[in-house]
Amino acid sequence: MLLCDSHTHSSCSFDAENTVEQMCITAIEKGLYSLAITDHCEVWAIDDVDPEFGDFKEKIPSSFEQCEINKEKYKSKIKLLSGIELGEPLHDLMLSKKALSFGEFDFVLASVHNLQGEDDFFFLEYTQQNVYEILEKYFKEVLATANYQDFDSLAHLTYPLRYISERADFKIELSRFYPIIDEIFRALIKNNKALEINSSGLRKKIGCTLPDSDLIKRYKDLGGKYITIGSDAHNTTDLGANLEDACIIAKQCGFTHQTIFEKRTPFLIEL
Repeated sequence: MLLCDSHTHSSCSFDAENTVEQMCITAIEKGLYSLAITDHCEVWAIDDVDPEFGDFKEKIPSSFEQCEINKEKYKSKIKLLSGIELGEPLHDLMLSKKALSFGEFDFVLASVHNLQGEDDFFFLEYTQQNVYEILEKYFKEVLATANYQDFDSLAHLTYPLRYISERADFKIELSRFYPIIDEIFRALIKNNKALEINSSGLRKKIGCTLPDSDLIKRYKDLGGKYITIGSDAHNTTDLGANLEDACIIAKQCGFTHQTIFEKRTPFLIEL
């Protein structure tokens, strides 16, 4: 089984610890076939030097440059891919275009970490009274994002559940959102985009991939072809974590290949 980590963060991300080269060396030590560095770029904050995020206009070009240097340096040992996690691309389309001009990326992840004008889902308070309204707004934005053209894979579809599961003492009936999730899947399929299987949930309280196997199977049954698999590692310890588990889940859901992107072109890698 060739292990490909298509969602990782270097110290060019505000919340990550290790340099691109440290991530690359660790990936080689762990026997990975490929590694994509997908540092955070929250679109709405690009023109502001945010005290939390720093200056994306410096961080993302630096991430890209370090990837290119180490891509050449370690080319005989690993396939290193330069990527970006484009957060909330619909919040400002011109800034999204600007973000993608920071480098000739191999791979673009699209994600939604917060609703427009609101805090990241990590910081929200969840109650039985507000949780379904929050999730409805979230999935509507994800659906719109799935119809945005300039990305390759949709990251952590069920992102808010990662935090809801840690704080709420009630169960979420996700099935009520299956109709809009199916719309998201159909949009990805129509637009030849990939769905990410994010393994981070397997090392957190939620205890499953994001999305879980039921939704991965649903995507496959609707005709889904492309999946990327990523650990969402923010340090060398988590790099590659639970990728094998995610690959097994993908196979159980009917997939025979995962996808990596090089120069924005999909390549199928047998599971």
